[in-house]
Amino acid sequence: MSGRTVVRGGLVVTAAEETHADVLVEDGRIAALAASGTAAAEAFTAERTIDATGRYVLPGGVDGHTHMEMPFGGTRSADTFETGTRAAAWGGTTTVVDFAVQSVGRSLREGLDAWHAKAEGKCAIDYGFHMIVSDVRPGTLREMDRLVEEGVTSFKQFMAYPGVLYSDDGQILRAMQRAAGNGGLIMMHAENGIAIDVLAEQALARGETAPRHHGEVRKALLEAEATHRAIQLARVAGAPLYVVHVSAREAVAELVAARDLGLPVFGETCPQYLFLSTDDLARPDFEGAKYVCSTPLRPREHQAALWRGLRTNDLQVVSTDHCPFCFAGQKELGRGDFTRIPNGLPGVENRMDLLHQAVVEGHLSRRRWIEIACATPARMFGLYPRKGTIAPGSDADLVVYDPHTTQVLSAATHHMDVDYSAYEGRTVTGQVETVLSRGEPVVERREYVGRAGHGVFLPRSTCQYLN
Repeated sequence: MSGRTVVRGGLVVTAAEETHADVLVEDGRIAALAASGTAAAEAFTAERTIDATGRYVLPGGVDGHTHMEMPFGGTRSADTFETGTRAAAWGGTTTVVDFAVQSVGRSLREGLDAWHAKAEGKCAIDYGFHMIVSDVRPGTLREMDRLVEEGVTSFKQFMAYPGVLYSDDGQILRAMQRAAGNGGLIMMHAENGIAIDVLAEQALARGETAPRHHGEVRKALLEAEATHRAIQLARVAGAPLYVVHVSAREAVAELVAARDLGLPVFGETCPQYLFLSTDDLARPDFEGAKYVCSTPLRPREHQAALWRGLRTNDLQVVSTDHCPFCFAGQKELGRGDFTRIPNGLPGVENRMDLLHQAVVEGHLSRRRWIEIACATPARMFGLYPRKGTIAPGSDADLVVYDPHTTQVLSAATHHMDVDYSAYEGRTVTGQVETVLSRGEPVVERREYVGRAGHGVFLPRSTCQYLN
């Protein structure tokens, strides 16, 4: 949308500073900022004025880990790119980086083309892709170089899910070596899947079939062991490493040890590990199936290490790993066998609000909230300063946020296409009021005014967080 918009009177919060400023938007970008009430701000003229008095003005959230339309266990995640990106916008997220999947025996190109076809013309907000590499062979390694040139600059591998997405240590090392040469970033699902499968088989043989056993067999030590192994392989390859969905304090300790050596090792956690626990997995009457995800929810005492890691920057990013499956007809596939419960939780709409609640409760500062939810994921995945900040020249992805309103999270009011909320009944303080994506309103005073197809694919540069 051409034309000018001015956002007046809000507290502009970025990772770097907080300032009462007016923000001038022109042709989809931030044109200027000026302190509210000054002559420079008063000189801003625009066709549209948004009154942000008493509100925060935030950069749009960047969720670097989502799975829209993700095939898993004979079904697929419930949100399409259309419904998932609309829900993201409702929650103040204006950029997602999703995962295209290479099937075994197929090329990276085939997987990437399939995900482009799912997303193109459907998204309410801007999007990029990581590439899941599940079949490392010489042709795959050559394709990695070409994808980096096209702006798909990060590659995910799995130490879990043998026979499906799993890579062995040799395949991981080869991919890491290739990434070290082409500037790509390896993202790792760090769990010892071979050992987990043994424990799961033994649990089922004992008749332990309920959802809580999902967490019991995916032991914290097996997350820590895989995290340690991934770090050492990255050291051998001379490659940076980004460990996804860190849930266990023992895994955090491995990241801390690596970073204390000055290694380029980074960690992400997710709201479910900060706010939920094995108590949820143990809910009666199969309700625990709603909380089955991998890595699994941990006992509540692990949360202190995750919050500490976020404060000390040993964990750099909070993403959602949004991978929703309906309870009816999808999670229920695992009745009588926890290994058949589709792994994943809905959360793309809730991340910014839950992290603001963490600010309210004293876990994080306001600027750190924006750092872990906006600026660092943009840097990590080669989108900064186009995304993740409010500065002249940046895309006008802006969120007007009411920090005082309370809301109750519920499936009855959320916009994700899934039949339950992982945070049902939880009261949080703060709510998104208005969202702009490249200067175009997507949510306006709690009314959705966006459209499928507004969002564009974002070619990304290589990781900017190493500099």
